[in-house]
Amino acid sequence: MAADPALADPDVLVIGGGQAGLAMGYHLARRGLRFQIVDSGPEIGTVWRSRWDSLQLFTSSRYSNLPGLRFPAPADTYPGRDDVAHYLRVYAATFALPVRLNTTVTSLARAEDGGYLARAGADAVHARHVVVATGPFQVPFTPSVAGGLAPDVHQLHSADYQRPEQLPTGRVLVVGAANSGCQIAQELSATRAVDLAVGTRIPAVPQRPLGRDVWWWASAARLDRVTAGSRIGRRLAGRDQIVGTSPKQLARRHGITLRPRVDAVVGRSIRFADGTHSEYDSVVWATGFRTDDSWMHVPEATDAHGTLQQSRGITPSPGLYTVGRTWQHTRGSALLGWVGDDAAFVGEQITDRMNG
Repeated sequence: MAADPALADPDVLVIGGGQAGLAMGYHLARRGLRFQIVDSGPEIGTVWRSRWDSLQLFTSSRYSNLPGLRFPAPADTYPGRDDVAHYLRVYAATFALPVRLNTTVTSLARAEDGGYLARAGADAVHARHVVVATGPFQVPFTPSVAGGLAPDVHQLHSADYQRPEQLPTGRVLVVGAANSGCQIAQELSATRAVDLAVGTRIPAVPQRPLGRDVWWWASAARLDRVTAGSRIGRRLAGRDQIVGTSPKQLARRHGITLRPRVDAVVGRSIRFADGTHSEYDSVVWATGFRTDDSWMHVPEATDAHGTLQQSRGITPSPGLYTVGRTWQHTRGSALLGWVGDDAAFVGEQITDRMNG
């Protein structure tokens, strides 16, 4: 991999050097296009290394391959965060992908010639085509009620959670019962009393039903290929799904107390939707992330709320694309083992446009 190559004016600028950006780079390289990947982190895989220590994928290694390079682990094991970060570094090196690190794009706008101008600090780069590959986990979302907690209640978002030792002793509330919230609650339950605020019921599926990875079953039924616009896709896209241990199983196996949605917060006391309340020493907000496209000043590509609009990675603004967004095209669009499919399609669209 070229080490921090100087910014040039490539045919294609890929913003984001995570799994989506690297998969995009692979397909651009195969097509012989001149491109540059930029990423805000100090090293490839920084976003993965910033997650909690014990994080594990809910997809096995068998279903965690980027195009052209198998994940270096037994097929039926579940990689941890450091395994994924290492794999991404090896991937970039294997295919000599041109990644410039420590480069945060703060503005993207149309250029007078119909291309795009991206600004990163004092640098500016012009490109005929831009692929936004900044991923689905951009800005941690914490509900406004968090502001009512007393200063002596330790609170943090799951994006900042690393290990149990970060939290003081005493009772902890984990708010949010999707995959992250369930994993964190289970880990914390080994050393302290844990409540889990479930809120809206999230369907759960076992990680290995009938002895096979759940993604084997999904692949066999082609559920991983269900498109966002299909009848099934529209039903699935609007809700989370837990893969692995469900909240009810956490309660039975680990002594975790399930609570309904958080309704109000006053000092150390949290009131729930059923009228009950309890006091806590710490709170982990596993309440997800929001997309932030405010740095993109391309009005024809965004909606009234400033969110990038796309159909299978193609935006309304000619030459502007995206890869790696949740349900961009299929259930797997934001997942390690499927993002390459969308990257291949976008690469084909870019090539056709350049040759047209």
